[in-house]
Amino acid sequence: MRVLLVEDDEPIAQSLRRGLTRYGFEVEWVTTGRDALAHHEAYDVVLLDLGLPDTDGLDVCKALRERGDVPIIVISARSDETDRVVGLELGADDYVSKPFGVREVIARIRAVMRRMQPRGTEAPAEAGPDRYGPRLTIDRKAARVRVDDEELALAPKEYDLLAFLTQEPGALMSREQIMEAVWDANWFGPTKTLDVHVAALRRKLADVITIEAVRGVGFRLIVNDGDGGKGTS
Repeated sequence: MRVLLVEDDEPIAQSLRRGLTRYGFEVEWVTTGRDALAHHEAYDVVLLDLGLPDTDGLDVCKALRERGDVPIIVISARSDETDRVVGLELGADDYVSKPFGVREVIARIRAVMRRMQPRGTEAPAEAGPDRYGPRLTIDRKAARVRVDDEELALAPKEYDLLAFLTQEPGALMSREQIMEAVWDANWFGPTKTLDVHVAALRRKLADVITIEAVRGVGFRLIVNDGDGGKGTS
């Protein structure tokens, strides 16, 4: 899915672009309303900041809506109800207030795209649970983990961490990437909580996976029994 990101705050834009790219989105980033309106390459959804340096984002929203029906999600530090209402009346499909997490934005994008799907169009078949090696199964739709067909009790963040690390078994994930994905881009607490959750997963899945620590960088998940590949059950 192609995303046009209109955001002049570089740290926010870079963090959002990294997160979206990691989840399979293609992101084109511009920093002004003028560049947004001059961008003529095809895209599937617009993420539009209201506080742009050259023009009011609401004017850009209106101009984009007059051009077509591409979904527009406003992202802004403006939390006033009036701005929300005006944005939606001008054609925005959703509104996300800063600070926000990457996963929240992705959820909003997916929700908007589902609403945009024409009535009567069949949705693609849901993917089944993902299997990692002969013993571990993760059902991302139901947020359930099974080992040897027995459901494993995990705390919410333990599940989120496992689900993220198993997206690419064997890949080295930096602490920053993990914190951003599992605890959101706006997490400002200590990263010691990551070590606590890694230790919990190691304890609960000791014979099923190995989570290697790479000093000064991050962690790498390895599926045990010589099968690091991912398939479906």
